[in-house]
Amino acid sequence: MQTKKTKRNKRKSLIILGSFLIILSFSILFLKYFNLYKNDEKEKKSLENFYIKEEVINKDIKEEKVEQTKSSNYDYIAVLRIPKINLKKGLVSKNSKYNNIEYNVTIHELSSRPDEINGNVILMAHSGTAYISYFNNLKYLNINDHIYLDYNNKTYNYKITNIYDIEKTGSLNIKRNNNKSTITLITCRDNSNKQIVIIGEIEFVN
Repeated sequence: MQTKKTKRNKRKSLIILGSFLIILSFSILFLKYFNLYKNDEKEKKSLENFYIKEEVINKDIKEEKVEQTKSSNYDYIAVLRIPKINLKKGLVSKNSKYNNIEYNVTIHELSSRPDEINGNVILMAHSGTAYISYFNNLKYLNINDHIYLDYNNKTYNYKITNIYDIEKTGSLNIKRNNNKSTITLITCRDNSNKQIVIIGEIEFVN
């Protein structure tokens, strides 16, 4: 009799534990997707406010739109666009706490501004499956694909001229034409100790 009761209690405990684990799993999934949703909404609002501020530069904007920019989540100074891989991501200033690879596409400390003559805009981001893996699809880019950077009410159009790998040592090895204005994108290569480096040269600004 005692054995049957023990078995029943054990089975009951297993059912309770299993139910708890199922609920915990669903809760974790819910929180993950909820955080992704919040991040997407924050990104959309910040991008919207960036382009509103670009309109402010032209002085062709209504007062209520100016007020909207004050509630921006991220104070973007530029927007990186790569249509081929469906990437559209804002960039904050170098001294922002969000200019960090754990938050955003990051402007390297040695990066130039887009409007510097023969300068080099250097951007880095994670690859992988996390929501901050903004450069995960860089591996699908090819020579002659285009990269766009919206900055200071202008669009800088770059054409990819070089793609290569470097060892992940913490140092930069950028092979570019120093007589051209360029953009450099850097991220990790999947399942390796290497990084992908993509160089784009300016074609035109409009």
